[in-house]
Amino acid sequence: MELFKKILIANRGEIAVRVIRACRELGIKTAVVYADVEKDALHVRLADEAICIGPSNPSQSYLNIPAIISAADIADAEAIHPGYGFLSENPHFAEACATSGITFIGPTAETIRMGGDKAKARQMMKRKGVPVVPGSDGPVNSEDAVIKIAKKIGFPVLLKASAGGGGRGMRVVREEQELSQAFMMAQREALAAFGNGDLYVEKYLPSIRHVEVQVMADGKGNVVHLGERDCTVQRRHQKLIEESPSPIATASFRKRIGEYAVKAAKAFKYRNAGTIEFIVDDDQNIYFMEINTRIQVEHPVTEEITGVDLIKEQIRVAAGLPLSFRQNQIKPSGHVIEVRVNAEDPERFVPCPGKLQVFNLPGGPGVRVDTCAYAGWTVPPYYDSMIAKLIVHAPTRDEAIARMKRALHEFTIEGIKTTIPFFLRIFNHPDFIKGAFNTAFVERVMNAERQPEKKNGNGS
Repeated sequence: MELFKKILIANRGEIAVRVIRACRELGIKTAVVYADVEKDALHVRLADEAICIGPSNPSQSYLNIPAIISAADIADAEAIHPGYGFLSENPHFAEACATSGITFIGPTAETIRMGGDKAKARQMMKRKGVPVVPGSDGPVNSEDAVIKIAKKIGFPVLLKASAGGGGRGMRVVREEQELSQAFMMAQREALAAFGNGDLYVEKYLPSIRHVEVQVMADGKGNVVHLGERDCTVQRRHQKLIEESPSPIATASFRKRIGEYAVKAAKAFKYRNAGTIEFIVDDDQNIYFMEINTRIQVEHPVTEEITGVDLIKEQIRVAAGLPLSFRQNQIKPSGHVIEVRVNAEDPERFVPCPGKLQVFNLPGGPGVRVDTCAYAGWTVPPYYDSMIAKLIVHAPTRDEAIARMKRALHEFTIEGIKTTIPFFLRIFNHPDFIKGAFNTAFVERVMNAERQPEKKNGNGS
């Protein structure tokens, strides 16, 4: 079976560049779409063909399904790679591709729809024997329903958007008196963010780690997991640092979480690349959280530690080929860490778009940078602020931390503020070095730094 002759990449930024590179190595021609403000973007420069699909507003360009399908038709592309974000987890986009006779490089629309309904996904996992956090069996439609569940599992509880992610439509309710306002706010936020105000309830676990497992499936019965990634270092539910293996992983833990991930993927009848996300409590109990039906920002962590090119594998599977590896061939080696370098003020975490006067990349052994940026490029204010991913690979975690600090010091960006100084503080923090942290780590560190210095006894 032959691979595609031409693929349209329905995305921008570093992921578009990443897919172009994989296609070029496979001998596949590429076409990209772009908004009119991005005519000088790196993905436009590198692709074989570039088609402008609208203005800067994403709803009129990168989220414009008819425009993207038309671009694929103009480019005579046989398949579309959606990258991550934008339309990558939109079942209507996957259906539009199928209707137009274009291969969608990802799971089926039905799988995307199932994965997008967090409450129904929980129900399915319970039926299949994958543990979930105690909570509601489905969406809850009233405060009384929440109170009934909360009295059964105990306060505090967590309200979560059934159709959501990224912390939107999420509220912690510590006691019954807080419920009314929290329910209303979570419902309103979920409706605004996802067009669906359905909520479900989980027991709130105050100290957790976020550990996810990369899976690949070919739709022919072959499902393989490629080890875990620890994404615990977050701010406001947005991942900042990812590493593999997880600092808490033992051989038995890795076996358990891998088996759960494969079981989950089979339950979703999964095809292509996906990620099964779990939360882990202080006793190393593992609970299913959600499935991400796309390639992840942090996929290079898995690529570096396993040697598997996940983008190429996505393309092969979409073309109808079976997986090129089996479970016993996946042998993770060493330790990998990734940071997301954002165009943001590192003190306030607010976007900082602007022109890059200097952009010098780090290098040396075990250093990889995935980026769309270059000196002279202007970071636009309309999209996600991530401009690069810095990934390091070393034999041990301690060596990976040392290599990351060295690479961060080498990474020179002038003209805008970035999150590099923030990462240097984190990698020097004793709790990070020990691997002793949870999802509240970043807020705790930042709050501690904001505290005024204590005066000594004489008031000086």
